[in-house]
Amino acid sequence: MRQRSRRRIMRATVELVDQHGYAGTTLTDIAERAGLARGLLSYYFDGKRLLMQSATHRMIHQALSAALGELPPGASPDARLARGIDTVLGLALDHPRVMRSHLALILDPDTGTFAQDPEQQQVAAILQGLLREWGAPDPVAEHAVLRSALMGGCIGLLLPGAELPLPLIRADLFRLYGLAWALGCPPQSPPPPRERPPTRV
Repeated sequence: MRQRSRRRIMRATVELVDQHGYAGTTLTDIAERAGLARGLLSYYFDGKRLLMQSATHRMIHQALSAALGELPPGASPDARLARGIDTVLGLALDHPRVMRSHLALILDPDTGTFAQDPEQQQVAAILQGLLREWGAPDPVAEHAVLRSALMGGCIGLLLPGAELPLPLIRADLFRLYGLAWALGCPPQSPPPPRERPPTRV
């Protein structure tokens, strides 16, 4: 019962923030959407910010699990890592308000720190597993690098007025791990050419 209530609250949070944004969504709105008493939200989550982080981590965890589950059993480690990267970048495009709100909250030092809640730990376990299969000598340390790279990629996709195209961000991430462009879910646009930086004299 407790887990079902938590899941309903987190699902309602994502749905409402998708529609109205973080500032336009209240805890009362979330409780009503979830069909629960307002007081239960405070029982399960220590404030709106931590609820938002948990709800976003759950969304990422569910999307990763579903996307990886669609791959054939013999999919290569490169194919699995590529699908994981594409899944997270796809969430930024499919749920821009949720992902913008999530990134803004975890990057603002005045709102608290990055929450390593059970939902986030499940995301970390999936990504570390992908990196372990890929051959990372230290999957835990490499996960921190991948997480930062994915966050940076999402920021690039979502930065208002200065958005970068998905192929450019994807190409940089795939290059970081030596992944072929055709793996995962490549966008219709071809990989962008990469110019060498000017030679220093």
